[in-house]
Amino acid sequence: MGLTQQLACYALWLASVFAFAEWLRSQQVDGEWVRKVIHIGVGNIILLAWALQVPRWVGVGFSLVFAGLALLSYRVAILPSLNGVGRRSFGTFFYAVSIGLLLFWFWRPQQQVFAVIGILVMTWADALAGLVGKSWGKHLYRLGSLQKSWEGSLTMWVVSSLVMALLLVGYFGFSPLLLAVSVGVGGVAMGLEMLSWWGLDNLTVPLGSASLCFALLQLLNYL
Repeated sequence: MGLTQQLACYALWLASVFAFAEWLRSQQVDGEWVRKVIHIGVGNIILLAWALQVPRWVGVGFSLVFAGLALLSYRVAILPSLNGVGRRSFGTFFYAVSIGLLLFWFWRPQQQVFAVIGILVMTWADALAGLVGKSWGKHLYRLGSLQKSWEGSLTMWVVSSLVMALLLVGYFGFSPLLLAVSVGVGGVAMGLEMLSWWGLDNLTVPLGSASLCFALLQLLNYL
């Protein structure tokens, strides 16, 4: 598939995600759920990029455009679904920046899996942790100005570990060491999410998860 066709696929995917999110918002769906639809839908484009082997500059370019769109949306209601929960957070901007940084650092032979790990941990674990905490979190705790729930934090750990285990085992083959790395780094991802203010978890969680996985697998001679 040529570059033009690749770009058309990515643009169609993103347009579909945002169109669906805007439709949900028009149906009075809770703003947090709408944001998570965007969060998960946009993040999963990395699987399409991995399958089609998008050039690094294309992925970084898309991330920069999305980051600019996110910043603009804080001032102009071009896509209200991006910022529909009534709180001050630059999470959407950090989300786009982290994708760009991961692609810049890891989008090369033998390392692409780490970019995918960082992005999908942010995409699935962070999103589901937020939804579980908001909808079913009963056991609350506070860290400074942050109020979290243990249900949400444990969801972050479990889903992060599962995402990493599936990707690492799928890429390198089964090994108990890879499962141990997944669970350990999943715990770190939970800690980063717990300690992040102003949406910074969309930066610290993906970058921390990917970088720590990469460093540990280098130490274990997988790379």
